Amino acid sequence: MIYRFVIVSDESDNFKLQIAIDSAATFMQLRNVILESAGYGKEQMDSFYICDEEWNKEKEVTCMDMGTDSDEDIWIMDDTQLDELIEDEGQRLKFVFDYMTERFFKVKLKEIVTGKNLHDPLCESKVGNAPAESVDISDFITIPKIPDASNIDPIDKSEFYGDEEYDEDEISDFEELDSLDSDNYKF
Repeated sequence: MIYRFVIVSDESDNFKLQIAIDSAATFMQLRNVILESAGYGKEQMDSFYICDEEWNKEKEVTCMDMGTDSDEDIWIMDDTQLDELIEDEGQRLKFVFDYMTERFFKVKLKEIVTGKNLHDPLCESKVGNAPAESVDISDFITIPKIPDASNIDPIDKSEFYGDEEYDEDEISDFEELDSLDSDNYKF
């Protein structure tokens, strides 16, 4: 079978890829054809996420085993064929290509062509320009401004502790605690 995927980006309205790939190909092969078609390098960590109809992440397929101790199944791109996790037209995936800023492509299985095979993945069409491969992290993180402390009154520590005077009336009477029946409490 051949899977035809459409790949788009929320960052670049005019960008669109159409990829044809054999259903028995691995997620790594899909990753590589997407990165090559977008003009990106292959050095970065990235992941596919199988999503529901609302684009909520369900299963992750990673470049490599990160060694997490989890009860969840771990899917590695090199070891996982597309047809192991993708079966239906309309299936949605996110391809997170920039971990630091959580930037991703939306990937949708547009069509399944039965009775045919494809040896190598193929970018059937490319429209527009892909978003920049990486962006300045400061564009995504707002660092709060530290207020000027020069105009803050110093704290009078004597109000909190260090009183020289001892007032016995300030301490509660512990004798009433001795009268409690300790059999009613299990410690």
